[in-house]
Amino acid sequence: MPIVLATANPGKLAEIEALMSPLGQEIKTLADFGITQGPEENGATFEENAWIKAEQAVKNTALPALAEDSGLCVPALDGAPGILSARFGGCSSDRERNAHLLHLMSAVDDRRAYFICVAVFLYPDGKRFSAQGRLDGEILRQERGENGFGYDPVFFLPQKGKSMAELPIEEKSSLSHRGKALRQLLCLLTNQ
Repeated sequence: MPIVLATANPGKLAEIEALMSPLGQEIKTLADFGITQGPEENGATFEENAWIKAEQAVKNTALPALAEDSGLCVPALDGAPGILSARFGGCSSDRERNAHLLHLMSAVDDRRAYFICVAVFLYPDGKRFSAQGRLDGEILRQERGENGFGYDPVFFLPQKGKSMAELPIEEKSSLSHRGKALRQLLCLLTNQ
């Protein structure tokens, strides 16, 4: 039985498809079913938002669904952008959100930040699994790199000396919050 990925974000789709290929199952996207808009993400946590997406995908496709919700958390901004990462500051593009974040952080010395991802898997019969991944780093003072998406150009990995956007996708996936969560989820699914 195919799995439907409950996201329309092309960057997330590429990462998730690559990480889920070991399952050996056919992977469908919401677009394969003519679904171009996700549900309103009105949960109070990353996990609640992930379940909202998975539940909508199962309801609309009758297939098992993999969904995730993720975002950037900056302690100096009281955890913002957090669950509002994709809508931060009312901005409509990654570049605008990054510029808004850099502006807010311009006079801040504490540059610590982390990405969180909660990945969930929901079967049509209601059986569910969830996993979480985290990646710690720092906010740069300007964008660096051309790879990735979202906040990758402003998220610096001290241990690599690079931003997430300066890493090849394979290396990014091996380190990322999304990669960590999806690998944990894969273990849960293959050991059930």
